[in-house]
Amino acid sequence: MLTFKTTTYRKLKLAERLDPKYFFLEDTINKFSKRKDIEVIKLGDKRILKKITDGEHAGQVFVEKGITFIKNSSVKDFDISLTDGFYISAPKHALLKRSVLKQEDVLFTTIGHIGSSAVVPKNFGEANINQNLVKIEIDRTFVNPYYLSAYLNSSLIKTQINCLFTGNIHGILTYPKIKNLEIIKPTDKFQELIANKYLKAYELVEKSNLLIKQAIEILNQSLRIDFSKIKEPKSFSVNLKNLKAKKYWCPNFYYPKYLSTFLEIKKNWSTVPLGKIATIKKGNEVGSDNYNEYLEMSITDYPFIRTSDLYNYQVDLFPDFFIPKEIFNELQQDIKTNDIIFTNDGKIGELAIVTPSDKIIIQSHIKRVRLKTKLEPEHKNVTQQYVFTVLASKYLGEYQVKNNTVVQSTLPTISNRLTEFIIPIIDKSSIDKITGNVKEAFELKEERKIIIAEIKEEVEKLIRS
Repeated sequence: MLTFKTTTYRKLKLAERLDPKYFFLEDTINKFSKRKDIEVIKLGDKRILKKITDGEHAGQVFVEKGITFIKNSSVKDFDISLTDGFYISAPKHALLKRSVLKQEDVLFTTIGHIGSSAVVPKNFGEANINQNLVKIEIDRTFVNPYYLSAYLNSSLIKTQINCLFTGNIHGILTYPKIKNLEIIKPTDKFQELIANKYLKAYELVEKSNLLIKQAIEILNQSLRIDFSKIKEPKSFSVNLKNLKAKKYWCPNFYYPKYLSTFLEIKKNWSTVPLGKIATIKKGNEVGSDNYNEYLEMSITDYPFIRTSDLYNYQVDLFPDFFIPKEIFNELQQDIKTNDIIFTNDGKIGELAIVTPSDKIIIQSHIKRVRLKTKLEPEHKNVTQQYVFTVLASKYLGEYQVKNNTVVQSTLPTISNRLTEFIIPIIDKSSIDKITGNVKEAFELKEERKIIIAEIKEEVEKLIRS
């Protein structure tokens, strides 16, 4: 549907642009400025903003264990990825005082997936950030941080950001641009409504992640192996005969710590290759010409999930791109609730279980894993949730990913070797406990998704009013 807009020559000259979306945005902001129940204020106003800062601009030296380091790619709309695995040393963290995160800091991405916001929750622990996002400290007596974050994830802010960049300019949100964003400040009652829902969503995330962690611990204990006794060698050698048998010249394939771990597991338990008990199907590439960004998408479009859109054992509700319904129907990926999706290339081993809210299409670097309907009697106790836990565990999931990874050109991949991943058949009682934990965890994740959708709709309703 075509929409028309007229403006004066004087306004064009003052704005120094001929850009319809800018003037439609201006009308929207002006509409709110006239209302008595809403205040329009710039984010940089001293009544809101206490402090804004990004992380250190120098490159970081990462360590295996230490203080959590949040990159811009880790900040999603309404959430923070905890599975990216970047850490800096405690002494380095102490030096980066200005970018230390505190509870209720509002995070906002300034490059890449621009304009994603989340609030630092309680119990987040020590953390720091990189230079491609900012932490915003606000006066919460004036604006609630949870409402502000929800509003920063709204279509009105995305439209404002869109208006800041024209042509083929690579967008970077600078401090002046961020401070110039127009904030719609509604009643305290509305802000409190949003905040309560946001806090409930965080509570559900925390419970869900704890249940998954407990499921992995149950698996590790059930294996009855002292993994600390499996040593990590400083060097190792491989027999030429073994190299010829594997047909790969890749150290990961022969690394003793991985092979010794798998051997110990096979000594204690019978195992089955994943490909024998599950069907594994990869996604599709749809072509960038078919990508629709958030502001361009139709309500019938489907989220297009890429490897970067899996985090915290879930898919991103608000990815970079959406795909038209016609292409979704044409590809017929047949992704159902309880399917496991697993990143096969790039950042390998990110995984999730599909919940009812996930109406998605996956790219070719992701595989869908679904248990076969008919299993051999010795495998009948295996569940989707148990397979998920095996793939999420360090000693079975992470080790098998590392053991099977090769780099093709510049892209790490496990190719089709996911079918060969071993699944130990442990006792039924342990499988049942693991299954119960993971089922409950993903019921909580689904509840969270519903709440986030409600927050999004409440804010969008305010913007449309």
